[in-house]
Amino acid sequence: MANTIISNSERETIKAGFDFAGTIKENDIIGLDGELGTGKTQFVKGICDYFQVSETVNSPTFIIVNEYNGKYHTDGKKLRIYHFDLYRLEHPSELEIIGFDEYLNHPQSIILIEWPQLAEEYLGKNIQKIAFDYGEDENSRVINL
Repeated sequence: MANTIISNSERETIKAGFDFAGTIKENDIIGLDGELGTGKTQFVKGICDYFQVSETVNSPTFIIVNEYNGKYHTDGKKLRIYHFDLYRLEHPSELEIIGFDEYLNHPQSIILIEWPQLAEEYLGKNIQKIAFDYGEDENSRVINL
């Protein structure tokens, strides 16, 4: 059953990501699906906050992937977060070219993918997806977990 969150600000979207992060398990692959400006990167910022990432979190639109060092709250175990933006890729074969498989096989990591359709096609399976959409007013966003 989907859980719907209405966010009325960037801060609320970041908090939604933070709250969601508590459900993430090692080696999870999470697709963030939605139009430009619907809050995907803000949500990732919340996830990274949860995992105590100290680096600046921003969209990897032009470089395809950002890598962040985080750690678990419970035991301090290190975690690598790979944040992909596949918007500029056109074919699943491009994922092989950028070494996507190496990221998949990295222990103690999670993968967050904006524009996940190519990754699903490449992997040949559905991945856990979160849908983002515009809300009723300018600052409102709808997040379906």
